[in-house]
Amino acid sequence: MTSAASHDHPERALLDRIEEYYDAIPRHAARVEDHGPLTLFVREGQGWPFYARPTRGRPGPLEAADVQKVRARQRELGIPESFEWVAETTPTLRTAAEEAGLVVHEHPLMVLDPGTPAAALPALPTLPGNISVRIVGADDPILPSALAVPHLAFAEPGTHVGQAGTAQLAEAADGCVADGTVERLALRIRAGLTAVAAAVENGAALATGQHQPLAGISEIVGVGTLPAARRRGLGLAVTAELVADARSRGAATVFLSAGDHDVARIYARLGFREIGTALIAEPAETAE
Repeated sequence: MTSAASHDHPERALLDRIEEYYDAIPRHAARVEDHGPLTLFVREGQGWPFYARPTRGRPGPLEAADVQKVRARQRELGIPESFEWVAETTPTLRTAAEEAGLVVHEHPLMVLDPGTPAAALPALPTLPGNISVRIVGADDPILPSALAVPHLAFAEPGTHVGQAGTAQLAEAADGCVADGTVERLALRIRAGLTAVAAAVENGAALATGQHQPLAGISEIVGVGTLPAARRRGLGLAVTAELVADARSRGAATVFLSAGDHDVARIYARLGFREIGTALIAEPAETAE
């Protein structure tokens, strides 16, 4: 467990920038509800649901009653009872969430130091076969499979070689077209809100990820590899492409949350270092 950090935490300024980003990034697509020490983001329209976070600039400890109040509102709205925050900046929320009956998951929060040029990053091994890595445009025919890969990857967590392969990918890609996911992401790409990178072989994405630039900072999210294509360095290559693209868009600070410490060691190969702990709280039945 990460201990509470004091105000002289050496990474305080960087963590504060990340907190500011976390508060700002949902606002373009969500309705914002003020619940005192907690802010609830409610997605407008279709797409991945948002969560509640600590209210920016609101001092003082959080209590289980604060969490229960927001959980009741989330149930009323029919949205997931989900809370996300950084342990070092809001240390009292963990106890409050656990006392409110939620399960808390830890994820290493990692950053590529501001100003680190792409030229200073370690060289990546040559990719096997005829695999190429590129940024995916809004009209790129690869986009449906690029958006489908994470669904299959996260359904088989870990870094071991899994079962889902290109046959399952084709079906999942069709689903992403049918449910509007591709159209929604194409709009975000055109608006400069999201960038997608993919490792491509034979016209299909084998590994993908995204970053979301905003005011000189960007978070890398959703990096996943098709389970049958793991252990080939594809996720690392996609992450490096996302870093380079984020830098080209003016992001001095690039950060991410790793799934666990094993995954964090992979990102460390690109120069990312751990600066804190990202926490997610949800009901026990969801965690199972």
